Amino acid sequence: MLSKGIVGLTSAFREALSDLSAGEKVVFVGSSYVCTPFAELLAYAVRDKNFELIYVPKALEFEARRILELKNVCFYVSNEKADPKNPAAIVLLGGLAMPKFGCSAKDVMNFIEKIATKNTRILGVCFMGIFKKSGWDKMIPFNLIIDSTMEVFVEKFENCR
Repeated sequence: MLSKGIVGLTSAFREALSDLSAGEKVVFVGSSYVCTPFAELLAYAVRDKNFELIYVPKALEFEARRILELKNVCFYVSNEKADPKNPAAIVLLGGLAMPKFGCSAKDVMNFIEKIATKNTRILGVCFMGIFKKSGWDKMIPFNLIIDSTMEVFVEKFENCR
């Protein structure tokens, strides 16, 4: 399936979780700072599903925090501690696989083995093929990877300050 832009990314994510029931736990795992806004964006994509949403930086279980909604403003990673065990889905964000920002696939697998059940689905959400480039697609038992590309174009205007 090919779709474009932010709406394509959020729609693909929403579809990937469409069969989960209200109240089920979805755990996002990402690199500190870099992945956090993407977890918050994806939380928005499933805002009406009433999932229990949790963010875990660098697969550090003791750092697990609840993702909450500030009505009409945003979804945000709160300071409220959370228990990531027994999730319906674990969402691995691509920053984890980036050497400068992430952690090892082994650390992530240890985390998955500690919190997952046999029915937990493992999803990857990344940009520019980072899970394949890093070999994580061979080391992590993904059920699905949503891979996006990004283009940047800067146009400078002489009359702008």
